[in-house]
Amino acid sequence: MLAAPRGADDSAFGGLARGRHNVWVPPVRNVVNLESVSKAFGERPLLADVSTGVNAGDRIGVVGRNGAGKSTLLAVMAGDEPVDAGRVSASADAHVGLLRQNPPFDPDATILQTVVGSRATHEWAVEPRVRGVLIGLLGGFDDAVLDRRLGGLSGGERRRVELARLLVSDLDLLLLDEPTNHLDVEIVAWLAGYLKSRPSLAIVVVTHDRWFLDEVCDRTWEVVGGQVEEYDGGYSAYVLSKAERTRQGAAAEARRNNLLRKELAWLRRGAPARTSKPKFRVDAANELISAEPPPRDAVELLSFADARLGKTVYELHDTSLSMGSKLLFDHLTWNVGPGQRIGILGANGAGKTSLMRMMLGEIRPSAGRVVTGQTVKPAYLSQHLEELDPTWRVLESVEHVAQRVDLGKGRELTASQLCERLGFNTDGQWTPVGDLSGGERRRLQLTRLLMGAPNVLVLDEPTNDFDVETLTALEDLLDGFAGTLLIVSHDRYFLERVCDDFVALLGDEQLRPLTGGVEDYLERRRAAAAQKTASAVVPVATATAASQDRTAQKAMARLERQIEKLRVREVALHDELATHATDFERVTTLHDELRDVENERESLEEQWLELVT
Repeated sequence: MLAAPRGADDSAFGGLARGRHNVWVPPVRNVVNLESVSKAFGERPLLADVSTGVNAGDRIGVVGRNGAGKSTLLAVMAGDEPVDAGRVSASADAHVGLLRQNPPFDPDATILQTVVGSRATHEWAVEPRVRGVLIGLLGGFDDAVLDRRLGGLSGGERRRVELARLLVSDLDLLLLDEPTNHLDVEIVAWLAGYLKSRPSLAIVVVTHDRWFLDEVCDRTWEVVGGQVEEYDGGYSAYVLSKAERTRQGAAAEARRNNLLRKELAWLRRGAPARTSKPKFRVDAANELISAEPPPRDAVELLSFADARLGKTVYELHDTSLSMGSKLLFDHLTWNVGPGQRIGILGANGAGKTSLMRMMLGEIRPSAGRVVTGQTVKPAYLSQHLEELDPTWRVLESVEHVAQRVDLGKGRELTASQLCERLGFNTDGQWTPVGDLSGGERRRLQLTRLLMGAPNVLVLDEPTNDFDVETLTALEDLLDGFAGTLLIVSHDRYFLERVCDDFVALLGDEQLRPLTGGVEDYLERRRAAAAQKTASAVVPVATATAASQDRTAQKAMARLERQIEKLRVREVALHDELATHATDFERVTTLHDELRDVENERESLEEQWLELVT
């Protein structure tokens, strides 16, 4: 049986809040329910007798290991996947949208057709929600953007178009499967703000972006062992609650083992003397971490890095780099020292990957020079997967690099232990490389790099396709890495967790230090966008940026006010028609007036479009 929705009252008409004052509380609307649902693929059960539900306005983040059944859970809730047992029910008027990881698409359809359908320009262009989504997610709504066909877009671009289509739709429940993939830090922040601006929309999101989970969600579901375990709060609250549950479970196991030992002693010696029961204090979740040391000792790591790396890692002297006709950097000077942990930020196409490849010597600068320290031993995790022999086992492919890796100060890890740390259990280590998924191959690629014992790690989008548990394990490994880290990532939580310093490519052909980290970068981007908008004098209510004339702006504003008044009048006339449905003469008069209002509104909208174009 499902529990009653949170906050709901037994009465169909809501209830009275308890307290000194009786306040009527409206009933909570349930959108989707799962009752004793089971789903398996082959012999592997992903969901086993799961019962849960989503109410209007819920914000739920879904976490769990890769392959645990998170995407299957969303597909079942959306009705895309039939269940083997149990029932999935939705309210009669519920509109549910699902963002898939690989959404189907019509290659001949344009972006505009996909996002707004067959709606006329004057219908969607006056809606702030549509304009905001097109600007925030796709970069604008001019013809150069909207007339592109889906067949010519990358997989990431098509997902953004599909996400835009869902965001402008009138939905009750939005199911998002990895929505932040292929989005940069700036757009992820925009998406979080947009979703928070629609409080009545229920959201269930599967993502490894822990900052996004914290920013958007107020509940967390963990899919583990075929079950859905529920926690209050976003990712941070989930971690604390899970730690407390684990502590309580360990305490319970310790008590059980103690009772077993007493039982064995009783069997040997007879009944023991009566003893008082031990008292266990349940610590608050935040006390669990109050005595923990910092994740890394910066002084210790820096001294160790000095011993291995020397004083010079990478130095850029008056360096310029062009890719085709585009100048990425101009007379750039930058030093990367031993033990530094640097996050590199910038919009897609800003040149982050090119900068790292230039430092590694894969591409030559157009001018200036790059100096590399003599003791530097770099390892580069690119966005492209390394080709490996598909017949190799996972452990075998790692041992081809090294049998063990030295962590310093007498610490070391074997190849098997490192595989275990990065999510390959004992059975998984004997899986053929050819049978691995994309995310597992990326984990294997990273494992092989670490086994090479580098003293400089250059990571380009290392978190792609990793689940939260693997990310946590990776962060733990990087905490103990004594060399230099250079990281490009759109995962804000990962960057802030691992890096100490931040720099950004802001489109001005220079590399700017960010004393305030990721938030500093976002503030600079917002300021630049506001300045660009102000200098272009773009009216907020226009559908293109072509009209710069002040007279035209005033005329358009006047037309928009008139159109809005006519829309209000149309609504009122429809209400009056419903009220006087039995009065024939009154209905005729109202109908004639409504037709005149509609004609006038359409005429004004045509005038508005002429000014826009």
